[in-house]
Amino acid sequence: MKTLIVSIKIFLFFTILTGILYPLLVTGIAQVLFPEKANGSLIISDNKTIGSQLIGQQFDSKAYFSSRPSAIFYNPLPSGGSNYGLTNIRLKNLVAERKNRFIAFNQLDSNTVVPSEMLFASASGLDPHISPEAALLQVGRIVKFRSLTEAQQEELINLIKNLTEEPQLHMLGQERINVLLLNLSLDKIK
Repeated sequence: MKTLIVSIKIFLFFTILTGILYPLLVTGIAQVLFPEKANGSLIISDNKTIGSQLIGQQFDSKAYFSSRPSAIFYNPLPSGGSNYGLTNIRLKNLVAERKNRFIAFNQLDSNTVVPSEMLFASASGLDPHISPEAALLQVGRIVKFRSLTEAQQEELINLIKNLTEEPQLHMLGQERINVLLLNLSLDKIK
């Protein structure tokens, strides 16, 4: 009986420590040191939350840059990839379909090399970034659809350059652009 009581006390102690006190401490520190990130890096426009810098969204309009494909249709609750292996025929067919769709949607030459992030969903299914190369391949479509002038096209290309983020710590990953931020900036081109 004595062992049972000691076990219950230890269980309650660690439940309170790791289930209540530690999460409150970490949440409090995050709210003080970096509140924007702790609250999901939400983007608010006209008192309405339009997205998060951390979660990809689907953009199907020809007027906007397309996001990376998502195996979970950009739903953050079941975050995950398709888990298809490289030899899976479904993955091969999906990649071919995405390549053809990207080329057709952007009115590109059939021999265009499509960046891999436009063909493969990320492991989380929520990656909000694409490469500068993927963004530049979409410029022609956007310019045509929005009837932008040459000066506005140059402004758009400069926008892509200015919004390109360096690899983390200048060595981890690749250059990337947040698609939501790019599309919001795109709307400001007059």
